[in-house]
Amino acid sequence: MRSSERLSIGAALLVDQLDMHLPWLLDGARDIEIQDPFYPALLDGDWRALARRGRERLAGHTGNLGIHGPFLDLSMAPFDPRARLLTIDRLRQGLAFAAELGASHMVIHSPFMNFGTPGHTFTPLARRADTLAAAQAVIEALLPDAAAIGCTLMVENVADGSVAPLLELVASFNSPLVRVSLDTGHALIMQRIGGPTPDQWVCEAGPLLGHVHLQDGDGHLDRHWAPGDGAVNWVALFHELAELTQKPRLIIELNDHTQLPRGSSYLVGRGLAR
Repeated sequence: MRSSERLSIGAALLVDQLDMHLPWLLDGARDIEIQDPFYPALLDGDWRALARRGRERLAGHTGNLGIHGPFLDLSMAPFDPRARLLTIDRLRQGLAFAAELGASHMVIHSPFMNFGTPGHTFTPLARRADTLAAAQAVIEALLPDAAAIGCTLMVENVADGSVAPLLELVASFNSPLVRVSLDTGHALIMQRIGGPTPDQWVCEAGPLLGHVHLQDGDGHLDRHWAPGDGAVNWVALFHELAELTQKPRLIIELNDHTQLPRGSSYLVGRGLAR
């Protein structure tokens, strides 16, 4: 693959981690995702000051910019109306942070956490329709705010044993503001019990795929290791990504951000990315 055809990779970082990687991020006009907004304590504090600091540090950045939205202790398909209000309120706070930062995507989590297996994907007895309706109610409440700031909601696979329910949820909105997010490490864990491989997620999501978290692991825990340190088939994944007409945002998301140069160098060295 010629270097001009290789897909650009960016990174997910906290605002205070940006300085270490700024030359690489800015020189390559790479996509960036700010992770701070998923912390509830931040959202109950002076988050506007942090967002402004992030915007200042990213002066001159010409790549795509996004955030990871809140998810800790939140149900993404709440049946209890009061719980739904909490989820919507927190996610609206995330969108407010995105607006202050100037971000154009926010990652939210899949609601399909508790029922179904790869071969038994949310039958009527497993409340598939109810889960879809509850998740739709949350996302519908967010869409006016997202549209006002041009921010796409990227719905990330977590414990999804099948691609089908998440694709059904995203496709139901028929909106460019709702897209699928693939986390390669999450997919690897579910692959071990018969779920689709990361590259199969790309193939099946097709044009609905807007975002990818690139992380490696062993399929046992959500490791967030650097690419090349685990069992993800990166060649197969990037082959499927290259087939897409609309390229998703590719974001390396690690537990240890100091390993970012090594992880990106692995993908570049294999001729998969730039």
